[in-house]
Amino acid sequence: MKAIGKGPALLRLNNQKRVMTQMRKVRVTSRQDLAQTLSLSKNTVSLIIDDFLEQGLIEELGPVSVAAAGRPKIEIALRPQKLPSAGVMVERNFIHWCVCDYFSTIIAEKTLRTDTSQPANLLAELAVLCRELASKYPDLLGIGLGFPGIVDPPGGWMHFSSHLGWQDVDLLTPLRKHVRLPLRIMNNAKAAALLSVQHLGLAAENSHFYLRISEGIGGALVQHGEVYTGSSWTAGEVGHLILQPNGPRCSCGRQGCLETLISQPAIKQQLAQRDPGLTWQNRDSAPRVVNEIMTQAGGFLGKALSQIMLLLNPASIVIDCPWNANPEFCEAVSSVAESSALRFTFQHTQLHFLPTRLDPANGLALAVIEQSEQYVR
Repeated sequence: MKAIGKGPALLRLNNQKRVMTQMRKVRVTSRQDLAQTLSLSKNTVSLIIDDFLEQGLIEELGPVSVAAAGRPKIEIALRPQKLPSAGVMVERNFIHWCVCDYFSTIIAEKTLRTDTSQPANLLAELAVLCRELASKYPDLLGIGLGFPGIVDPPGGWMHFSSHLGWQDVDLLTPLRKHVRLPLRIMNNAKAAALLSVQHLGLAAENSHFYLRISEGIGGALVQHGEVYTGSSWTAGEVGHLILQPNGPRCSCGRQGCLETLISQPAIKQQLAQRDPGLTWQNRDSAPRVVNEIMTQAGGFLGKALSQIMLLLNPASIVIDCPWNANPEFCEAVSSVAESSALRFTFQHTQLHFLPTRLDPANGLALAVIEQSEQYVR
């Protein structure tokens, strides 16, 4: 969409953003339906749609018959491939990127092994990657870059990442020197949280909590379609809730954090301790041992979720982790959460155990789209 200045032009720009957001939401609509839903005049909507048609961003699908007399509606739809965005996820010793269309369908993706120990070297590598993506996909709306750890999104600053071994790193400035596209810096789990709400079609007017278990454990509260980061950008750090005061030492320096009990490295270690050679991949070789470990892990998570329910009272909690494939884990999570939370609160909180993992890079690309749709003030 074209950049426009102040005054009436600013109002038109924001109306364009409202139209684009609604069209992304409903996929197929008409000028009349847009005007009615957005409380805009038919003339205002027609001018915006004509502009989008000229830019090749939308297409007319043809008239649709209506029962009432009058001019038939002409259905219109976005051309999502014309509005791509990119997401680049950084984790320890690898980068995963994807390019998505406006409906979050992945167009291209790739995973790269690399050394992430030195921030300056990695940021230089990311700058090269961003330039390559911008060159190959000239219509990119922008690029979202995600990192594990405490990230200040507006400032583009990494305060601390135990997984990368980074502290007090300016992420945005080195990238902006080489990349002209709009950039959005986020925590990986918080980007995936945005995607989870869209993926499940959850009501935007409600609040939802997303929890991701991988090398570490991250979480985020999404309220009214936006991630709540808190005053020091640590809101949602459920992985550092203490569930076992005398438990294993965590990378944060404390003992018994949830991350030390049910993260992928923690479960890998527990499996090996119980049965050398046993891994999650060959779990069928010792189902009793696996089920015992999964039941215990589910109990720890259920305890943590009960605290989230009581403190945040989200409409739903989305659990994105590999252990969802184990029925004993899911049952333990639900039963312990129910017994640990107020019954009324539990009954009004829906648990979603995702059968397949979400891609944070896809969430980062979505974050770019949502940033492009934000009102200009």
